[in-house]
Amino acid sequence: MRGFGRLMGRALWYSSQQQRLLRPSVEHSLRLIHASSSSSSSAVTASYLDSQIASFSSSLASLRSSPFGGQRRTMFIQTQSTPNPSSLMFHPGEPVMEVGSADFPNARAAMNSPLAKALFGIDGITRVFFGSDFVTVTKSDDAAWDFLKPEIFAAIMDFYSSGQPLFLDSKTAAAMDTAIGEDDSETVAMIKELLETRIRPAVQDDGGDIEYRGFDPESGIVKLRMQGACSGCPSSSVTLKSGIENMLMHYVPEVKSVEQELDPDDEEAALTGQME
Repeated sequence: MRGFGRLMGRALWYSSQQQRLLRPSVEHSLRLIHASSSSSSSAVTASYLDSQIASFSSSLASLRSSPFGGQRRTMFIQTQSTPNPSSLMFHPGEPVMEVGSADFPNARAAMNSPLAKALFGIDGITRVFFGSDFVTVTKSDDAAWDFLKPEIFAAIMDFYSSGQPLFLDSKTAAAMDTAIGEDDSETVAMIKELLETRIRPAVQDDGGDIEYRGFDPESGIVKLRMQGACSGCPSSSVTLKSGIENMLMHYVPEVKSVEQELDPDDEEAALTGQME
């Protein structure tokens, strides 16, 4: 039994050289193993060794390599609810988007981003959105957050441990829809400035964003697209009309109305909901 205890101790010692954080528990285990082999029965010692092996295997499992390569990094990720019960914000404690935002309404749109692609690999995820310091994830109605959150935590930690860029092609990283161009009229410039400085920060606090899609000077209609948690949110129409439309009409008299422009996927979901 002492020989077996020494073999176990030697194996644990070699592993502790690779994971020094386990050194105190390993040395403690060795002392207990030798003590039990001399003072306890073989049955008690064997039972103790089994428990130590199981505990050590669990420790190694927690240090497993991530799918992105390298060891998983320990991060403190906070979650924040949104007005949309199907969307949840995840704050990794590190910057996400340096400039602008990025919306991924489906898995095809996520092919350029390793993190978004990994999140769509989780069963039940239907949309991903990147903000300045958060990631908003939207789930299907039949998926439960209790089961999804551990997988989302792991995907985010694996990504930040890998050192990979957020986008494989940096040119498509962020669309500057509110950047004022030389050809923009004074009215369009005022609309973009209000969207960027007054409206966008408030919408991003709820885990979403808005995208400027155009202004028709004849009808006075501003076209916007809702992103992230705001897309598909039950209160998005209220936000659009009571909040955004009122503010734009107040500061820009040329604006008469604000309408939401839907993506093809959003239009299909809306039609499906009406048919049901």
